[in-house]
Amino acid sequence: MIKIGIEDLNQLNKQLQGTLLFDDLIKAIYATDASVYRILPTAVAYPKNSEDIIRLIQFANQHSISLIPRTAGTSLAGQCVGNGIIVDASKHFNQILNLDTQNKTVTVQPGVVRDELNNYLKPFGLFFGPNTSTSNRCMIGGMVGNNSSGTTSIQYGVTRDTVLKLKTILSDGSDVAFKALSKKEFDVKLQLDTLEGKIYRKIYNQLKSSLVQEQIKNNFPKPEIHRRNTGYAIDELIKSEVFTTSSIPFNMCKLLSGSEGTLAFTTEITLQLQNLPPNKNAMIACHFNSVEDCLNTVETVMTHNLHTCEMMDKTILDLTKHNKTQQKNRQFVQGDPKAILMCELKSDTDVDLNKQIDGLLHSLTKEKSYANVVLKDGDIVKAMELRKAGLGLLGNMIGDKKSVACIEDTAVALPDLASYIKAFTQIMTNYQQKAVYYAHAGAGELHLRPILNLKDSHDVSLFRKITTDVAKLVKKHQGSMSGEHGDGIVRAEFIPMMIGEENYTIIKEVKSVFDPNAIFNRGKIVDALPMDENLRYIPDREEPKIETAIDFSASKGILREAEKCNGSGDCRKLPEFGGSMCPSYRATKNEKDTTRARANALREFLTHSNKKNKFNHHELKEVFDLCLSCKACASECPSSVDVASLKAEFQYQYQKANGASLRDKLFAYNNKFNKIASYTPKLTNAIFSNKITSGFVKKLMGISPQRTLPLISTKRLPNKTKHSINQEFKKHVYLFVDEFTNHLDTQIGLDTLELLSKLNYKVTMVKHEESGRSFISKGFLDQAKKIANKNVSIFKNLITEKTPLIGIEPSAIYTFKDDYPKLANDKNNATKIAKHTYLIEEFLNREIQQGHIVSSQFSEDNKTIKIHAHCYQKALGSSSDTFHILNLPKNYNVTVIPSGCCGMAGSFGYEKEHYAISMQIGNQTLFPNIKNTNHDVIISANGTSCRHQILDGTARQALHPVTILNQALI
Repeated sequence: MIKIGIEDLNQLNKQLQGTLLFDDLIKAIYATDASVYRILPTAVAYPKNSEDIIRLIQFANQHSISLIPRTAGTSLAGQCVGNGIIVDASKHFNQILNLDTQNKTVTVQPGVVRDELNNYLKPFGLFFGPNTSTSNRCMIGGMVGNNSSGTTSIQYGVTRDTVLKLKTILSDGSDVAFKALSKKEFDVKLQLDTLEGKIYRKIYNQLKSSLVQEQIKNNFPKPEIHRRNTGYAIDELIKSEVFTTSSIPFNMCKLLSGSEGTLAFTTEITLQLQNLPPNKNAMIACHFNSVEDCLNTVETVMTHNLHTCEMMDKTILDLTKHNKTQQKNRQFVQGDPKAILMCELKSDTDVDLNKQIDGLLHSLTKEKSYANVVLKDGDIVKAMELRKAGLGLLGNMIGDKKSVACIEDTAVALPDLASYIKAFTQIMTNYQQKAVYYAHAGAGELHLRPILNLKDSHDVSLFRKITTDVAKLVKKHQGSMSGEHGDGIVRAEFIPMMIGEENYTIIKEVKSVFDPNAIFNRGKIVDALPMDENLRYIPDREEPKIETAIDFSASKGILREAEKCNGSGDCRKLPEFGGSMCPSYRATKNEKDTTRARANALREFLTHSNKKNKFNHHELKEVFDLCLSCKACASECPSSVDVASLKAEFQYQYQKANGASLRDKLFAYNNKFNKIASYTPKLTNAIFSNKITSGFVKKLMGISPQRTLPLISTKRLPNKTKHSINQEFKKHVYLFVDEFTNHLDTQIGLDTLELLSKLNYKVTMVKHEESGRSFISKGFLDQAKKIANKNVSIFKNLITEKTPLIGIEPSAIYTFKDDYPKLANDKNNATKIAKHTYLIEEFLNREIQQGHIVSSQFSEDNKTIKIHAHCYQKALGSSSDTFHILNLPKNYNVTVIPSGCCGMAGSFGYEKEHYAISMQIGNQTLFPNIKNTNHDVIISANGTSCRHQILDGTARQALHPVTILNQALI
């Protein structure tokens, strides 16, 4: 264990222009990446510039500590974990520095997101080819470190093929740029009296022998396998004119690509770009009744000019059935295939594209696919999103058995693929394993994973045995143990077997000359850490027993709910890539504010805390502080980690030990205060509107002085609706009158009653409790449970398929659907009610689809409407419901603003310490979209918090969709 004093770290922090953190929370959330490993670091550094990197290198040399480079932290092999200092380049090293359109090159810092780069390049007709499944959050530095490839490698190669120049800082703190060198330029480098010169001399002396070169060729993976990351790429260096009669220049970037940050620290990367691919494409999804039939077809389809050739097996396909985001992406699946091969074609003309489609379909008539579905346009995007989600979805297995990344990265030559998989399957059968098969069939690389419980020592033993046997099989086929995900910890042990001991000795010499004190990412590639130690879970541990107020039994307890997070990092995607997850990370760009960090921190403390109340840690309070409980993670996270519920439970448990603040109590019980205020609404509103008196209220409640306070409605909803005697109705519905509609937005309730009545629906309102949303959001779960039990008791004999419950405010009505089944004692009836509970827009859209509501009932006026949907609707329902009902008037032009969370999130945006971040979130997408619209455009928002945020952020009054539709009735 590294022994460095706090004073040493404090002193280092003072010397950095960036930041060095070493508290228990930051160490906990950086202890893991997307692999099975957990190693607590000594500290985490966020360097601001190259001077900071040099200072870190000096410190590492002085204290014999390792520097572990990290960007998005999505590594699957453990590259980003270690007990040294994690150097997170994603925070400050994230600029696109230079674009040369004439030579089609771009220079970037390592923290630039891959898809962000391509969005920047698109107007210039250029793009960066390698395309990983994590492309909307993975960063170029990580892609270079891993030599990433992804779905497009069969057409555009791997990252190593694109790297022209690397600006680096070596282990002695010297700045060195590596780029292509002629033989003459190489000879000049040999004469340098510097570490750079020493490196070139060592490389030359190690590789110049023809016998050594032959030894490398005979033992490294076959050269036709373009996905290969086994050890250091000395097999690439010997192809240059320095060692052969070829005209290929020598470029050390070939070696540094795939070196996992073990040789130098990269600060700038120059890449060769491609012209944008043809703009017309089609995908043929070939369905098979067996994996074997699928793989036997790969060679046939690869004779065509495919741009991608990806595979999914039944395990992946079945997991997509239960993920809300992916359900809409799997509509092309026919029957129950054991495997699907996804073959994408591209062309500049429809004529040529159709010719390619016909040619591929003709070839498939000789194969065993039972269905060949042709996809185009948006359907291709959906299909690829389905495939890309595979990695995260594998983490959604309930319980302790998970698909484990250890052998998932093997690559073999295409003619060897079928026989390799056949032998691999036999290995799995020998271990009574059912493996998962998916990904890059066209490149000879399938992501093959055993299902293991790494909490069990028997399965940890299998972890090693299976990996060892597969390594031997890969070696037999002269394949690569690591195709694109890197060696890291999980595969580095096997490098000597894969490339031969003599070649391993050479790469150890390479490491030694670059990094004599082993300060760069120690324990990776050479002198590897054992692959079955430092695991996330202690084998055969006694599972912590944790009682909770919320029922987490669907995940087998709250700890396993947190453990569902596998680190894939979907929560780090930026606003430009859509969705809502994770609003606070999008504002701060801090790992601490990701869904992943919250799940990891909770797992860490629930597992390792010695306290009786394991939730009683201020670190957990800190990590949950900026969670807006938007519920986006419940649907957008491939593992469906429900952080909103985790936060509510944490708050409840933490308050048991520490009590609740006055402000939290005031917000939790706001309905009771609003009810009292509603007796004198004019007086209350005068107090809330007056600058002096409202300022006093805000100060008392800890509300930001910049906020306006919501006003109490002066109107009242009737106790019951009036209907004509003997009137025949289309349907009988029960209306849940939520606490926000009741006291703040009563006009929307009146609009709802009027709209439903005029559309000929019988509406019944019964006396019921508030939703309990405010209690849940503040962790007052005992009170929330009482409300849930009362409401379930009230509605259990009323709500059926024929008499549904509908609600106006998303945050309130979705409490019935999402929270009550996990809170109420009567879970059967809570679940039954949830099944027949609808947001008003969802109900209306269902009625439209059934022909019960038609366009002719509404105005033919021309209106333009922009919709901002509530986070809960996006996460638990669909904003398309709002879109469809507002499109019913035939001359309404409706668009959905591609916004994430508005930033208000109930009380969050009111709280003075959260106001700035709240507005920053709103300013990402929502506010600019509204500010750039004409004032005659109607803004629609169905959440009361959203409407208030829009008012404060843009001075525009947003209308509920029901109000808009009611006004359109003829």
